[in-house]
Parts: sequence; C-alpha cells; structure tokens
Amino acid sequence: MIKLQPISDLDQYLFHQGTHYESYQFLGAHYDQASAMTTFTVWAPHARQVSLGLDANSWTGADYPLIRVTEAGLWRAAFKVAPGTTYKYVIGTDKGRLLKADPYARYAQRRPRTASIVEAPSTYQWQDAEWIARRESSDHFKSPINIYEVHLGTWRKHEAEQGGLSVDDYTDKTYYTYREMAAEMVPYIKEMGYSHVEILPVTEHPFDLSWGYQVTGYYAPTSRYGTPDDFKYLVDTFHQAGIGVIMDWVPAHFCKDDHGLRQFDGRPLYEHQDTKRADKKGWGTLTFDYGRPEIQSFLISNANYWLTEFHLDGLRVDAVHSMTDLNFENHTPDSKIYNEDGTSIHKEGVAFIQKLNTVVFKYHPHALMMAEDSSDMPMITAPVDRGGLGFNYKWDLGFMHDTLDYFELPQEARRYHHQNLTFPMMYRYNENYILPFSHDEVVHGKLSMLDKMPGDQWQKFANLRALYGYQMTQPGKKLLFMGSELGLYSEWKDKEQIDWFILKYPYHHGMQKYVRALNHFYLSHPALFAADFEPEGYQWIDPDNSQQSVITYMRRSKDEELIIAINMTGQVYYDFEIGVPEDAGYKEIFSSDAEEFGGSNQLVSDELFAVKSEKQGYKYVIRTKLPPFGLSVYQQTAQIKKMGESR
Repeated sequence: MIKLQPISDLDQYLFHQGTHYESYQFLGAHYDQASAMTTFTVWAPHARQVSLGLDANSWTGADYPLIRVTEAGLWRAAFKVAPGTTYKYVIGTDKGRLLKADPYARYAQRRPRTASIVEAPSTYQWQDAEWIARRESSDHFKSPINIYEVHLGTWRKHEAEQGGLSVDDYTDKTYYTYREMAAEMVPYIKEMGYSHVEILPVTEHPFDLSWGYQVTGYYAPTSRYGTPDDFKYLVDTFHQAGIGVIMDWVPAHFCKDDHGLRQFDGRPLYEHQDTKRADKKGWGTLTFDYGRPEIQSFLISNANYWLTEFHLDGLRVDAVHSMTDLNFENHTPDSKIYNEDGTSIHKEGVAFIQKLNTVVFKYHPHALMMAEDSSDMPMITAPVDRGGLGFNYKWDLGFMHDTLDYFELPQEARRYHHQNLTFPMMYRYNENYILPFSHDEVVHGKLSMLDKMPGDQWQKFANLRALYGYQMTQPGKKLLFMGSELGLYSEWKDKEQIDWFILKYPYHHGMQKYVRALNHFYLSHPALFAADFEPEGYQWIDPDNSQQSVITYMRRSKDEELIIAINMTGQVYYDFEIGVPEDAGYKEIFSSDAEEFGGSNQLVSDELFAVKSEKQGYKYVIRTKLPPFGLSVYQQTAQIKKMGESR
C-alpha cells in the first residue's frame, strides 16, 4: 500500500449530498499506468473493516486493508494490483465477514463466477463523430424512430456440442461476441430499415434467464459477450451504420445474490431500511432507497456513465410504475403502504426520477429517456419544471393491449370492438408515445405475434401485415421485438436463437420482405413521423365504420399528406368510397396485400380521380378497392411527383 491521494472535499460533499453525477470517476477500482498501482474506493458506512480479497491472499483480505478516510463511510487504499486481477471487498460486520463485488466495477467475471475485475484504461478510439454531430443537430421528435428490440444472447447463436460441458459453459460456446454481433447484426438491422436498436440490459447479471433485468454490476457490460471495449465497438459500429443505440436500464430494483448490493456492509444500504418498502415480492428483488443521497449519486452517475462512456443514445427505464407507487405489488389491505397524508405515491421515487431526467438532459440534451410505465399517472413526458416526470417518451401499453385484444378477435366479432382501434386517439397527445410490440408480448404463454392472429395460415399472415401497417401509420414512434419480423409461430425461446430457418418457407420470407418494405416506406415519408406529437399530423376520415370493420385516416407533414385505409375483414371491398380533401388524382403507393409479401395481390394500379360527393365531411371521394385484411396507402399524384423530385 502506498500513500493515498485524498478524496477531494468536493467529491465527498457532492457524493453524500446526492449530487455527484460522475461518482464513478473516484469510486471503484482505478489503475494508474505510471505507478502501476490500482486505487480502490468503496462506500461502506456500517463496516468495521474493509480489505481487498483476491487470489494473492486466498480471498481473506489479509495484507490488503482499506483505510476509512471519511466518517461518512468512504474506504480507500492503493495496491500494486494489475489490470485483469479479480477481486472482491472483504467487509467486516457485526455478524461476520462478507465478500462483495465492487458496486462501481467496470468489468466482472463471467457467471457463475462473481468477482470484479480491475479494468485497464480504455484504449478504444471512437469513429462515430459523424453520427454524434447528426444526432446533436436533429430533432428526434420530428425524426423517424423505428426500434428493433434485441436480446443479445438469443438473436443468433453458434452451433455447439454440449458433450460433458456444464449448462453455463455450453451456453457460452453458443454466444456471439459483441464484435461478431457488430459484423452480422448491424448490417441486418440496417438492411431491414430500422433507425434504432434497443438492447435488453447488458449490465452484469448472474442469471441468464433474468434477461439482464436483475442486476449485480451496474457499471459493467456483461462479460458474456466480451470486454467493455468490445461493447464500445458494437455501439460504434451501429453508429457508423446510422443506427441509434438504446439500452434497457433497471433502477427499479436489484437482485438479492450474496455478492451483490443486498445488505452490502451488513445492513440495508442500497435498499430501503424498511423491509416492507424494500422487498419486491413478485420479482424476488429489492428496491433502491431513492431518498438516500448516496444512492441518488450512484444511480444518476450510472445513467450518465452509460451515455458518456459508451456513447449510448438513450435509456429505456424499466418498471417506472413500480418506482412511483408504494403499492405497486401490494393488493391486500394488510399489505398496503401509505404516506402520512394518506396517499400511496412513492414520493422519493418520483423525486428521484425527476432529478434523474433533469441531470441527464443537462449532460446529454439529445438523449432519449423512455419510460416503460404501466400506470395511468399523468405527465410522464411533461417537463419537470411543469410538474412532470421529465421523460421525453413513454411506452403506450394501452395501445398495445387494445390493439392486440382487437386483432386476436375473429373477424366477425371485430365490429363489436371497433373502439379498440379508435380509443387510443382520445389520449394520443397526452404524452409522447412509443407504440411497442415488445419481448413481453411474445413470451410466457402469450403466443407469438403471428399465433395471436385468428384464422387459417393465409389469414394469420394477412392479419399480421395489417397489424404492423396499423402500428406504422399511427402517431408515435415504433418498436418491434426481434424475430417478430419473420412471422414466427413460436414464442421467444429465451435459451435458443431466433428460428432463422423458417425463412426458407414462402410465407415467412414474404413477411420479412413486407416488414423491410414497410420500414423503408416509413423512413421515406415524413408524414408518418414529422408531426407525431402534433394534432395536425393526424386526421380521421372515418373512424366509425364498425359494420365493415374499416378505418380510414390521414397522416400529414408540411411536405406531404397520406391517406390510409385498413380493412380488418377477409372480404374484398370494391368501389369503396373514401372522403378526400381535394379534387385531384390519387395513387395507391403501398399495399400490404402485394403478392411478394404473401398477399392476394388485390392492388390498385390505376390512378384514382376524385369526384365531387359529400362524404365524411369532405367534398370529394375516391372509389377504390380494399384488399382483405389489408393496409392501403394513397397519395395525391402531384405530391408523389413533387416528393420524388425533392429526393
């Protein structure tokens, strides 16, 4: 041990005030090349002793003591410990010794091993300056956001023989590395026309089947797929391909594994001291103590760390409802928790989220902060200074449920549930919404997207094309879980790769072609994204045609206007009248029923000329043909020519 560099008074003050937003710069393990020494700093206010456990002392802590340098519980020491060394903190408590991974470790052993690893200073050279400049000069609210949600471990796998290997060792042999993903996943997502990728949590976690949602290493990209620099390479490759990267982030709870944050120094520290508030019974996890200043520094620094060090474009914040409602899981009278004023709002949780978003946007004004929130709490995406939570997007789970409930119905029943399609527009502009069909909808017995659809095989695929077309042409940004673009029959199998082999069958190949064409159609038409959050960007033509199960509406931008019709029945409607605003010619520019997509090819190739006739509040109509279970998009002929010339 050498003479320590002191922790600055400012670092100490800010950390214990809950306002240190780069606390990872002094907490954790930091290797200095000049001295070949590593400085270790940890917060453990209730500890009697803290030392470093590693192979050199058989994990006893002997000869590697840390010194308590502040009364508030910061411990520090520096040792001649090289990068790559595995370590834990040996924490002496009233009840004995604990072996704990470093909460601020930037690298960790691959499960089932649980030690932290001293990381060498990164030598990664970023090549994404063009992407960053474009991101900072654009308005994402008026830009296309079409997200491909991915679980890195099961997108694609290597073939391997299990032989006598353990389950973990066999699974590791099947994993693609971050760099292999960069070579295969990035070109695929680019070709498919997605603007962003959202990655299920890559923060270090002990259990594969938690999908990363039960975290032990908040600052460490999981070592399952490579090193932190390898993950940077993946993000960089996405950016160079013009694709943004969002990561699922889980500040709502953490897992109870012994080496993790639970009772870190022998007492509740990261979790709330009240076990009734701390325990998330349904998930078997613990809730952070959001009112504790050091926890605020830990978590907000963590969000800043991922956005800064890994150039992420945004965070999708998981389980926001569980952070804002004291009774998220408490459903019986004896389990209820109330504030002194009788409310059940988690006041510390709300204040933490507001602080989080305020800080993130101060450091990263163009970040995407997306709330996965299942509550009816208002103002999720309203600014903090107006009393909102301060996110800039919220997942619209109501849209997801209403839409899937409708599409799962047989066609003859749909006329009685027409409001499922129209009701979401009643609240569409209350928040800035993302319309998600995520992993949660295709797992645990919920059926795949295709298998939710009614009817025979052809009808299932036609319905799924109509569903995706409906999602893509509604106001709001979009998200689809990996594999759903293939029309899989199977749910997400979280131990296996996507059923890529299914593409040899025409229906599935046609579905993939359809999703690719639909995505690129979306990217090329500002009417579908430029005014997502402005009421003038959407207008009903006829929301009330429940008898024929048809909806018609317009999407608008300053440059163009699209007319959309969706037929939710298997009947072809000939000479179907749609009200239009102008006496002009119109062309069908996109149809989900094209033969190349697996459709019946009930297309309209001729130009449609408006005729004077009062309908649906418009002075003109066009007469067209609507395909079965089909989406049709029309545009004025003059606009098509003008848009083509501008491109």
